[in-house]
Amino acid sequence: MSLMPASESTTPRPAAAHATRMLEFLHALGGLNDPALIEKARWCLLDSLGCGLLGAMQPWGRIVGSEAMAEASQGPCTVLGQSTTVAPSQAALCNGTAMHGFELDDLLSAALIHPGAVIVPAALATAEAVDASGMQLLRGIVAGYEATERISLALGTDPSNRGFHKTSVVGPVAAAIAAGVIMGLEFRQLQWAVGLACSCSSGIKNFAAGGGAGMIKRLHAGRAAEAGTKMAILAHRGFTAPLGALDGKFGLLQAFSGDTARAERLDEGLGTHWALTDVWVKAYPICGWIQGVVQLLLALRAQHGFDPASVEHITVATSSFAVKYNGNTEIEDTMDAQYSIPYCAAVALTGDPLDPKEYAPERIRSPQRQAISRKVELTADPLADKVYPRHFSCRVSLRLTDGRTMTARTLDAHGTPEDPSTPPERIQKFSRLAQLSTLDIDAAAVISSVEKLASGISSRELTASLRLQA
Repeated sequence: MSLMPASESTTPRPAAAHATRMLEFLHALGGLNDPALIEKARWCLLDSLGCGLLGAMQPWGRIVGSEAMAEASQGPCTVLGQSTTVAPSQAALCNGTAMHGFELDDLLSAALIHPGAVIVPAALATAEAVDASGMQLLRGIVAGYEATERISLALGTDPSNRGFHKTSVVGPVAAAIAAGVIMGLEFRQLQWAVGLACSCSSGIKNFAAGGGAGMIKRLHAGRAAEAGTKMAILAHRGFTAPLGALDGKFGLLQAFSGDTARAERLDEGLGTHWALTDVWVKAYPICGWIQGVVQLLLALRAQHGFDPASVEHITVATSSFAVKYNGNTEIEDTMDAQYSIPYCAAVALTGDPLDPKEYAPERIRSPQRQAISRKVELTADPLADKVYPRHFSCRVSLRLTDGRTMTARTLDAHGTPEDPSTPPERIQKFSRLAQLSTLDIDAAAVISSVEKLASGISSRELTASLRLQA
């Protein structure tokens, strides 16, 4: 990819202080040499790739991939599930949609946001386009995750409460930062990339309302990754933008959060706490709010061995937010199922919630599961509300027809920083998803390439192991 040097003829007004300090810090991560952070970034990359391989073969992944092939854009960048390479932004669009494609991608819980499905596809496409080293790819991922968490925390919960999907609000900006670090943008160019990306922020949560969510949530991450990648490239070519677009007047924080925005969270404690230590690696292909519920029900089922038909009533006590947005019992499609506490509870009591097929159209219409779903009562739990969103606490209670009752509670589901997934579990998850994708990909070769990224190999060696043979 040939990129023209940026023009320095324009000198926009200074940006607000908090954003400037954050961007100075993130820009410097282009020289990061912290082995612990690089290792964490490597695990995040592998998890996102596994999610992407599975998502690329879902209907939404196939549609976006087919559209990219039909457009025949020119470029060196790999699209998961395809053999033909495309332009960077097109690859980021396809791979972001795929990585967010089955509710298995990682979370930053306190920030209420999915980082990997936006940052990894943008970073991967950019690194492949400029033939960046594996180490530079990982540095970009560190910067992108850090930006994701800080911008999301500065926005607070108000955008989510009003119906915005924060992944697609924050995503373009954080993706532009990740791409910019990998490309080695000058600091002023990185500011322009952020300014451009702020005007790409969008995405509403109508998909959580029930009655048929469609495929749109999957696309939110893809569009964010696409926008961030494209804006970084435009900034490198000299396309300018306001430097105060993040925390200045009429900037992103003000536009989406108004008086509730906390701009100081952008640069608070820089370098003392890292977003990568807050990553939640999902176990089940369902909304993060429901992970703990399913975990508890599976444990009760294994411990007591009751017949699902003997379940008379199920009470799920969780956050008021989850009660409001995750109580749908009118399940029309896969997205509805993955966002419904009643349906996921029924899966936990009758099937294998790890299996993506449990959320397929033919399974969601099971009379048995519909009957169990109607027995689920959701209540707001004071403890869950107190610790939300830092913790996704929940309590489940079962009453059986023979009069027995059983109760269990968790503060943090498995996979969260407080109860983290082990390296063997992460490798097992990747290998399982690669196998479920049915793609002709050598999972062991991908794992090996990811392991070698910090030791001098090019990012293109990794992407070559992900590309289908023509």
